[in-house]
Amino acid sequence: MIDLRTNRWQLPDGVNELLPDDAWRVEFLRRQVMDNAYRWGYELVMPPMIEYLESLLTGTGEKLDLQTFKLIDQHNGRSLGIRADMTPQVARMDAHALQSDQPNRLFYTGSVLRARTDSAGSSRTPLQFGAELFGHPGPESDAEIIRLMLDNVSLSGITSECLLLDVGHVGVYRALISEAGIDIEFEKKLFAALVRGSRPEVQALLLEAQGSLVPVSGLRLSDSISALMLLSGESEAVLAKARSVLAGAGQAVTSALDNLQTVLKKVTLSHPDVQLHVDLSELRGFAYHTGILFTLYDQTGLELSRGGRYDAIGEAFGRARPATGFSGDLISLALARQPSHSLAAESASAIWVSSEIAEQALEFIGELRSKGERVIVALPGSTATPESNSCKRELLQRNGSYIVESCG
Repeated sequence: MIDLRTNRWQLPDGVNELLPDDAWRVEFLRRQVMDNAYRWGYELVMPPMIEYLESLLTGTGEKLDLQTFKLIDQHNGRSLGIRADMTPQVARMDAHALQSDQPNRLFYTGSVLRARTDSAGSSRTPLQFGAELFGHPGPESDAEIIRLMLDNVSLSGITSECLLLDVGHVGVYRALISEAGIDIEFEKKLFAALVRGSRPEVQALLLEAQGSLVPVSGLRLSDSISALMLLSGESEAVLAKARSVLAGAGQAVTSALDNLQTVLKKVTLSHPDVQLHVDLSELRGFAYHTGILFTLYDQTGLELSRGGRYDAIGEAFGRARPATGFSGDLISLALARQPSHSLAAESASAIWVSSEIAEQALEFIGELRSKGERVIVALPGSTATPESNSCKRELLQRNGSYIVESCG
């Protein structure tokens, strides 16, 4: 029999805590990204931790439903959810609470809770940060969101040349499918095979249904979908090839490719060192996104942030607005690289005050703290020393005055 008393220190799988050095790294970065978003014109919002379930999951896919912890409101018996993603909440705020006809730029940061992890070793309690731009349908707003994301990520110390931006556009696949006369059940099977990246499975499905598929502007769906799976790689080369092999696929496909190319040109103009990778078979969030989608990785393959366009998410709240945004885990971002120096070393400039003079020096200590100094007061009976508290300076009393000198 397991003695639970011996395991009280353990945390649930995927639930993490931060000790002082890492906690300060995360908090410093949080302050920086908030200030940066403000300078870009984004307003801070703070959605609640829990909401009614039907509101919390509006416009989202099955995955978010599975990741949401659910409970019953003891006041009225309605189903509540603990947020697993703040994006739907911000969309509700734009559509219902703010109700502006102008573009809204909103920024947020806060803890979310997930019922399961996204991948092995990932956290179920990330500190989510993100930004959403509502009310503008053009590539300019998509480019702005990506640029803000890149600037925020760079605040962690990761340089642009170490970043890879993987970009897709669900509009290409949507256009091909919508004109092909595919029934819902077959489309679900095809979509699942595409998400798995199984080309043989995709080809087998298309071959099986070939007789019932409507050609898309003279281009067989089997040819266009097979081509789609191969359209992945360096951005300029992939876009050029896509325009060639999908030339007969119709205006909707051309418009999606034009939109994607415009966004990438704008991103390259502001962040020329970021590596750009295009994957037109990337359908993550297909049921959620309506246009461009993107994921940002570092050179080790760690995901730093993701986002895309998700127009009409506010429709369920009474106002269908164009929308684009990004989000990421601030903890993963802050700890993604080793700092050039530790925060413990930074705090070495703190000032130590012995318990013998602390009470008499309260006013002077207050003045030091108001100027930004870190002051640590010794507690009577404690064996702590300036060295054990990483202090290299000490407050001393001489000739009736207080002075700060180096320890030792």
